[in-house]
Amino acid sequence: MTLYSRITGTGSYLPPRRLSNADLVAELAGHGVESSDDWIVERTGIRARHFAADGVFSSDLALPACRAALEAAGLQASDIDLIIVATSTPDMVFPSTACILQHKLGAAGGAAFDVQAVCSGFVYALTVADAMIRTGAANKALVVGSEIFSRILDFKDRTTCVLFGDGAGAVVLEASEVPGILASDLHADGSHVGILCVPGHVAGGQVLGDPLLKMDGQAVFKLAVGLLEGAARAVLSKAGKTEADIDWLVPHQANIRIIQSTARKLKLSMDKVIVTLDQHGNTSAASIPLALDAAVRSGRIQPGDTLMLEGVGGGFTWGAVLLDL
Repeated sequence: MTLYSRITGTGSYLPPRRLSNADLVAELAGHGVESSDDWIVERTGIRARHFAADGVFSSDLALPACRAALEAAGLQASDIDLIIVATSTPDMVFPSTACILQHKLGAAGGAAFDVQAVCSGFVYALTVADAMIRTGAANKALVVGSEIFSRILDFKDRTTCVLFGDGAGAVVLEASEVPGILASDLHADGSHVGILCVPGHVAGGQVLGDPLLKMDGQAVFKLAVGLLEGAARAVLSKAGKTEADIDWLVPHQANIRIIQSTARKLKLSMDKVIVTLDQHGNTSAASIPLALDAAVRSGRIQPGDTLMLEGVGGGFTWGAVLLDL
């Protein structure tokens, strides 16, 4: 019997503290930084984001997202034999956020590890989980994106601090005789490390270098659109599909201009694109599963729909997954 993997449940969670652009602009003024709602919306499409409270960690955001996904799949935490968490903001240096999350879920025994591919992290994690299920190494997996980017933002740099938010999204991926994930395509090019990074590190009990996010926005934009189109076309080719077969594009929620440009290149109407960044901002590895869960729970995405998931992030990493829900 040929094994495949299918998404059987989705879940997401946003921390309670919501900051509209007006709220954020008021906070930035306290740092001597000028901005405005119009400036942020025009350049990014973002209107609000959520920030986690002090003492809350990525595993804490992931926990309710996973519980919602398990409930949607009709499973218990004890049924899970694989947990992969995509995050760039782990709870601690080690152990992995996945191991901490596993303990909080009460799902001990299966494999648990983190994937670090920044904003492409969920696509990477989903591809790894699919491969493990196809080979029989796992049967029921939780694939999670969880981030607290608010803690690595420079609030004196208005070109970056207005972009990001905190949140978590999760899916249950189960072995199936019926194809779910149809094809995936992952890439990286480390020569672009400098255009999007957090260059600090821990040594001798101190943070060395700069522990805050740095980004060359124009360089990222120029790379992102072409790379996303290439990955999308690669997975379509692998699956023997065309753009016309895509019911929904669920992209990484980074910037409305990148999303619109990608949709145009794939000849997709924006009516077929899931957009949540206006309310969530860029939640890095959490953005795709957050958008997916929102669209599933609102009824826009239905069982049987063909979805294109795609992301691009620091590394530089990028990739896409084509799947039938």
